[in-house]
Amino acid sequence: MIGYAVVIVFLAAAVFFAWPRNGGYARLERFRVLMRKQNLEDTLKHLHHCEYLGTRVSLEGLAGAVGVSRDRVVGILGDLEQAGLASMSHGHPTLTAVGRREALRIIRTHRLWEKFFAERSGLDETLWHDEADRREHFTSIEQVEELAANLGHPRFDPHGAPIPTASGDLPSVRGVLLSDLRPGQVGRVIHVEDEPLALHEQLVAQGLAVGAVVWVIEHGATGLRVEVGSEEEVVAQVAAANVSVELLETPVLVPDKGERLSRIGLHQKARVVSLLPTCRGLQRRRLLDLGLVVGTVVVPELQSAAGDPVAYRIRGALVALREDQASQIQVEPVEWK
Repeated sequence: MIGYAVVIVFLAAAVFFAWPRNGGYARLERFRVLMRKQNLEDTLKHLHHCEYLGTRVSLEGLAGAVGVSRDRVVGILGDLEQAGLASMSHGHPTLTAVGRREALRIIRTHRLWEKFFAERSGLDETLWHDEADRREHFTSIEQVEELAANLGHPRFDPHGAPIPTASGDLPSVRGVLLSDLRPGQVGRVIHVEDEPLALHEQLVAQGLAVGAVVWVIEHGATGLRVEVGSEEEVVAQVAAANVSVELLETPVLVPDKGERLSRIGLHQKARVVSLLPTCRGLQRRRLLDLGLVVGTVVVPELQSAAGDPVAYRIRGALVALREDQASQIQVEPVEWK
């Protein structure tokens, strides 16, 4: 009996792996082809990133960026060179004209998807990059152009990075690094690097999103002490080097003073000053639809037993807002008349 069972298992395994379309071998082959395509395209992106910033490519850095071994990177570069997408003629890998066009196509796809997630989905900001990374390898050129048209042909992604045009044009690097600002200077954030992920999450938590106004108070031993969105934050030097800003002129030297709606006490009137730049997409549209536009007077009237959410009187209606939503609204107190 045991012998028959072994034979049956063996035959079942043979059928599974030999089945033309859905067998194990077919699935493994499709997975191998997909991983090869993904590795090639990620390598092209990294080569372009280094070229764009004017930095040299190292095999170790490339292996880390793509997530493969150094030996595997050498093989990938050989494949790219054979396909006419990269060259090793200068002693280090560089893109050919064809390779550069292909890299820009992938970058365009990635940044359009990130724009879509920011504007048209409720996906958490920390997930935009990874999800765009996944989809960029499966999106056809026709689908990319349909996505671009649907979004109104945006020029920048939600992090402020330029989106290559369909013809491959890409604006040059803008602004200055936040880490280079002197105490007393003010800048408006125009770009936030979304890699590495842990650093990006830290910047998002500190309110450093595209459009935020940052006032540098001082350079300290632990980093830059800044004011952003009426909050004082300490930004590590390495994190500040991942943020690009445009300098603002003297008339707007000190950012607007205000308070977060979540900190206004019950029955205290407050007037909406702005929605913070970190409030985007569906959440931003919902708050605007509720009437939370500049100048609207809001009064917190009821608090749940747990303290969250709170019911606010907005244009004659009671609306419940969670603390994380109310903290995205900057207000100024209004005295009772």
